Amino acid sequence: MSVTVTGLLLSAVVIEPAQAAIALDRTRIIFDGSQNSVSLNVSNQNKQLPYLAQGWIEDEQGNKIKSPLTVLPPVQRIEPGKPSQVKIQALPSVKLLKQDRETVYYFNLREIPPKSTKANTLQIAMQSRIKLFYRPAGISMDSTSLPPQEQLTLSRQGDQYVVINPTPYYVTLVDASSKKDGQGIKDFEPMMVPPMSNLPLTVSASAVGNSPVLTYVNDYGGRPQLSFSCSGSTCRVIPAKKA
Repeated sequence: MSVTVTGLLLSAVVIEPAQAAIALDRTRIIFDGSQNSVSLNVSNQNKQLPYLAQGWIEDEQGNKIKSPLTVLPPVQRIEPGKPSQVKIQALPSVKLLKQDRETVYYFNLREIPPKSTKANTLQIAMQSRIKLFYRPAGISMDSTSLPPQEQLTLSRQGDQYVVINPTPYYVTLVDASSKKDGQGIKDFEPMMVPPMSNLPLTVSASAVGNSPVLTYVNDYGGRPQLSFSCSGSTCRVIPAKKA
């Protein structure tokens, strides 16, 4: 989840504390294509002041959209210390999306503070932006399914590993190391590999060695590790031991 800060300049001198008031209950959204909508829990963490919560969706290029998914209500008032909900609703045009793979969007939630009664005040508003994955009904997963990330392979090309994702799901990698539970490589940059596609790792093959370990983000925001065993130029995931 990324957070940005928006400044609302009233005159400018005093800066009010920049602590997020509107909180979201998750760090990513999986929209199950068999459902018509998904509800998100939001809350106002400020115990004294009401806030407005503004929600919208952007496509992968950062453009605001109102179809095939839309946010209801787009703006709402949340009383001090109270919970509420935001609904992401599918429109009929959602059927035009590819049904053999996920589509990624971004859900944005911005808090709008009440106008300050203090003179010469700079108010700071917080905004959250998280990934929203539309997952068609035909590729839905259940709790008994093996993580699709275990189907990843690595192909070594010179001093570079290419991550090959044969699945219909986006795979977000957030860390890499040369051994299980080892220290993460400092220069690694998080990356998201699209469905049925491939991308090079953001660090050299020599940095992760011959037994690479990658950390991914699952549907619940957890960060499991994938340990790879390499033979020749191809590396495959070592299946996790079942409890």
